[in-house]
Amino acid sequence: MSKQTFTTGQVLTASQVNSLQSNDFNQTVSVKTAAYTLVAADKGTRVEFNTSGSVTVTVNTGLFDAGDTLVIQNRGAGAVTVTAGTATVNTSATLVLSQYDAGTLYFISASAAIFFNTDAGGGGSPLTTKGDLYGFSTVDARIPIGANATVLTADSNEVLGLKWAAPAGGGKVLQVVNVTNASNTTSASSTFADTGLSASITPSAASSKVLVIVHTAGVGKFSTSSATAIALKLLRGVTDLIRFEDIGTYTGTAVENYIGTISTTYLDSPSTTSATTYKTQLANRGASGTVTINSTYGGGLNPSSTITLMEIGA
Repeated sequence: MSKQTFTTGQVLTASQVNSLQSNDFNQTVSVKTAAYTLVAADKGTRVEFNTSGSVTVTVNTGLFDAGDTLVIQNRGAGAVTVTAGTATVNTSATLVLSQYDAGTLYFISASAAIFFNTDAGGGGSPLTTKGDLYGFSTVDARIPIGANATVLTADSNEVLGLKWAAPAGGGKVLQVVNVTNASNTTSASSTFADTGLSASITPSAASSKVLVIVHTAGVGKFSTSSATAIALKLLRGVTDLIRFEDIGTYTGTAVENYIGTISTTYLDSPSTTSATTYKTQLANRGASGTVTINSTYGGGLNPSSTITLMEIGA
């Protein structure tokens, strides 16, 4: 029932006392099925909403006095938002009532109120399953557990601003190919020729990079020329990528010279998902005498050159 006014010395009838007692234990309830603006007669009552869609309850000035209260409750599935019209409404919680929530509107003046949200629905956890997380849009909500190996990712297009997604693959090694070659190769020509060391890889994505690591073993010269020197380069198919040696074994004198291993590392962007071959070539810069790789001394086992290809996710 609405707030009643009595005069000094007035004697209350049994009916009036019963009405007051009834309201203490069972406040008058008015049910709303659409957006609503509070009126003075709502003092001391419960204003209940029962709608399937979101609605507002508007609070204006000049209708209530300091100390007046009323309860706003939501029985429907649609959210109810307490909205400041011409009055000021403050809260430490939320002005949105989800289904089965309620709150008390307490006026501190004719133009200002405080909303105490009892959060009857939100007081219980929205979580239902192991691994669920709390989220929030306008009210507390459940973020269901994601699939195995997924990660929680910010996404402003999602209602709760978060979603489960596959982890980014950037910088990860997706596959590795390794090839060794121990065949002795020599050259007396300044024209580049294959060393016999090659490897092929099929990238899983066109955005991937390929890290190429080459170790060319047993590098040397046996020469009657002071100009003899080895040159080495790395190719993708028929495309030169890097010349990683140009004067290896050079001494300026006509003597043998064995220097061991020459290595290089190169990060390539082949931009393809087709099989791609990487290889090395050698040449004799002096075009006289002989340069060699995978060579041994005194009839021992030939050392092995290696090429390693690593696909790196973008």
